[in-house]
Amino acid sequence: MTGLASAFRTLVVAAAAALSAHAGPEPTAPGEFVALRSVDATIIQEVRYTSRHNFVGAPVDGYRQPLCILTRPAARALHRAQSRLLRQGYSLKVYDCYRPQRAVDHFVRWARDLDDEAMKKEFYPQVDKSRLFADGYIAEKSGHSRGSTVDLTLVKLPALPTRPYVPGEPLVPCFAPQTDRFPDNSVDMGTGFDCFDTLSHTDDPRIQGEQRANRRFLKDTLSAEGFVNLPQEWWHFTFRPEPFPDTFFDFPVMRRQ
Repeated sequence: MTGLASAFRTLVVAAAAALSAHAGPEPTAPGEFVALRSVDATIIQEVRYTSRHNFVGAPVDGYRQPLCILTRPAARALHRAQSRLLRQGYSLKVYDCYRPQRAVDHFVRWARDLDDEAMKKEFYPQVDKSRLFADGYIAEKSGHSRGSTVDLTLVKLPALPTRPYVPGEPLVPCFAPQTDRFPDNSVDMGTGFDCFDTLSHTDDPRIQGEQRANRRFLKDTLSAEGFVNLPQEWWHFTFRPEPFPDTFFDFPVMRRQ
């Protein structure tokens, strides 16, 4: 081997070693986090970011299994809410729970790619993609990464099955009448989940009748167990006090090995 080749090989090996050292071990969930199923197996789970049926149109970084993970106090509070709902003929259904920082970073990269509007017709039909940051739909940090925030809805029991999303199928605006938009076995909340539109604001005055009553029912049930609603999203709730109010975790969504 020539001296130049040897030096090049040494440089490559050193660079690889440096990258490996920088990467470090895969982060793991602290002991204060639990899988929701271990606390309440009756809560329905439809983790959208493991599939292609979301505003990105692809599985999101960090979601390795369709699993809801939360801090233990948040999971226990959901269990208490579920116990009350079951007696009234309803169930909670979660769309998203703990969200790794790498997933948030994926959202940010997607939002900056103004040419990718594959899912616009369903999730943000009336919002210019260049406005997603300014209008507050996408941010570089998410409360979900702290582990006590959950996106969810209500399902009337017995729960009907929800058909799978077929990539490439015609898209319908998320604020269309419930009979027209993508089928979901939840009660009618006036919009679908992750609908980037002011109609998703919990108390938007245009939402009336049964839709408004359903939103109020969900909010009142969760508020009684310590959850606070984000006014801009009827589906978004954070348990208070948060065990990790200042920590944004990045361990992947998967079962403990």
